[in-house]
Amino acid sequence: MIDSKLRVLQLVDHHGTVTAAAQALHYTPSAVSHQLRQLAAELGVELVTQSGRGIRLTAAAAIVLRHAEALSAQAERARAELAASADETGGLFTLCGFSTAATHLLPSAAAVLRDRYPQLSVRVIEAEPARCFDLLLAGDADLALLIATADTPPASDTRFDQHPLLDDPLDLVVPSGHPLAGRKGVTLADAADEAWILGQPGSTYHHLVRTACMAAGFTPRIAHYADEWDTGTALVAHRFGIILVPRLARLPQDAPVARIPLHGEPAPVRRILTATRLGSRDHPVVGTALETITATATNLHRQPRTSRSGGGDGDEAAAQED
Repeated sequence: MIDSKLRVLQLVDHHGTVTAAAQALHYTPSAVSHQLRQLAAELGVELVTQSGRGIRLTAAAAIVLRHAEALSAQAERARAELAASADETGGLFTLCGFSTAATHLLPSAAAVLRDRYPQLSVRVIEAEPARCFDLLLAGDADLALLIATADTPPASDTRFDQHPLLDDPLDLVVPSGHPLAGRKGVTLADAADEAWILGQPGSTYHHLVRTACMAAGFTPRIAHYADEWDTGTALVAHRFGIILVPRLARLPQDAPVARIPLHGEPAPVRRILTATRLGSRDHPVVGTALETITATATNLHRQPRTSRSGGGDGDEAAAQED
């Protein structure tokens, strides 16, 4: 409903380079540069200037961006109002989210949308939080589930509508027979001397665990890297180290490990948010998806998590429930 060249300018501003904006938009860098030149010619102003080997947006570009945000939000409100008045809702609706959300929250929402809106095509994309914001900005996603991190836009960012969904506590997972395995609760400091298994550097999980450990007064000694909970659990079961797992994550039932709640300060949590483009939250499809996701998240969080410890020691921690 608004000029696509404005979205190109928004992505260049968001990423800081033509190349990164082109990747987010699935364009070539030359196509992005061409659209910027076209927009500048139509408006009669300079939008970018050379800055070393890169570019810098001009003061005129800042003015255009401010108005582009207002136009984008108004266009989203118009789409929402039109959809609410239509007899049938069609087109493509895309949900995106980090791995746990993509596994436990998004499929049920996608299924409800598929059944309630037969003319609607529904797509799910698994993506890291920063990528989710890229997808929203580029128009490649309509609703995102993400974890708030230092790398994601703040709640005050006027391009997005962000709302808390739930706080997802992290549990400590140790091998059966480990000295901590029989406890009903531990602090992070209790595991300061352990070998740790983290996600790859740069991942949200890696950043979350390192930040939590440092807040508890130590730097984790990283022994192995694993991005999947099953992989991390298998390494713990073979006594290669310990991991933190979110309460929503499901672990293999037969793994000889103990899952122990963390208490004290700091007890790390993942703050899970929903995000849409500003102005689109009143869209009926967005509303249905949010309603389903909220109900699913609430039910999952109320389910007990039994922490078991095998290996013949007979200890079993009590089931934990929020």
